[in-house]
Amino acid sequence: MERDNSTEVTEFILLGLTQSQDVQLLVFVLVLTFYLIILPVNFLIILAIKSDPSLMAPLYFFFGNLAFLDASHSFIVAPRMLVDFLTEKKVIFYRGFITQLFFMHFLGAGEIFLLVVMAFDLYIAICQHLHYTAVMNPRACYSLLLALWLGGFSHSFVQVALILHLPFCGPNQLDNFFCDVPQVIKLACTDTCVVELLMVSNSGLLSLLCFLGLLTSYAVILCHVKGNSSEGNSKALSTCTTHVIIVFLMFGPAIFIYTYPFRAFSADKVVSIFHTVIFPFMNL
Repeated sequence: MERDNSTEVTEFILLGLTQSQDVQLLVFVLVLTFYLIILPVNFLIILAIKSDPSLMAPLYFFFGNLAFLDASHSFIVAPRMLVDFLTEKKVIFYRGFITQLFFMHFLGAGEIFLLVVMAFDLYIAICQHLHYTAVMNPRACYSLLLALWLGGFSHSFVQVALILHLPFCGPNQLDNFFCDVPQVIKLACTDTCVVELLMVSNSGLLSLLCFLGLLTSYAVILCHVKGNSSEGNSKALSTCTTHVIIVFLMFGPAIFIYTYPFRAFSADKVVSIFHTVIFPFMNL
């Protein structure tokens, strides 16, 4: 897939998160702390699940994959952000931007689809528990895992395709700390209304529909738990509550960023840093 010959911009200049040195230092320390303390926990979770045969249930299988996606996603934006805090000129080359964009959406969409799969697993475990072993067998789990990876790849491929055909001839400055489709398409030397609508349908609408679907499924689960009395209800309620919190943390920023492509908001950077840097560490 080649870029259009009219493309002249070979790099983007990032203006960063803020011009305040105090705020930059605070964010630098915060992100670095996440890396040094919380990131290894994701790898410990993966090792614990792999090494303990008693944790081979589908719930832990998917939770281990969520930890892997979180750990991988945290390497996409945050390391470069830390380096940029220490440099005066923040430049990302076009190829580097495309690579960052691909993996950011590949892993991000994978997490969204994984949350859907985990909601399905929880629904079967609570509402159809007599059929749980038959439905959520190892073959089904691996098939669902393959499906979410393919779904993430397809979504990311579309996002990259939206950018590759756009001509960029200047300006090349982005008032942010990373490059993403909503910011970059505004720099294209052509009308981008169609591209922005496609981005909304591919990212914003997808996030919104998955979010509403997940809330509906958890509402059904909570109604089922409330209507039945058993010893496992408190555990099911706790698990469901945790999942709902993760859903809000994941989908809130994504919906905010990708459903309003035509307008810029003062809160964009705050939401972006939470979505790209903080959230991957929060699923613990």
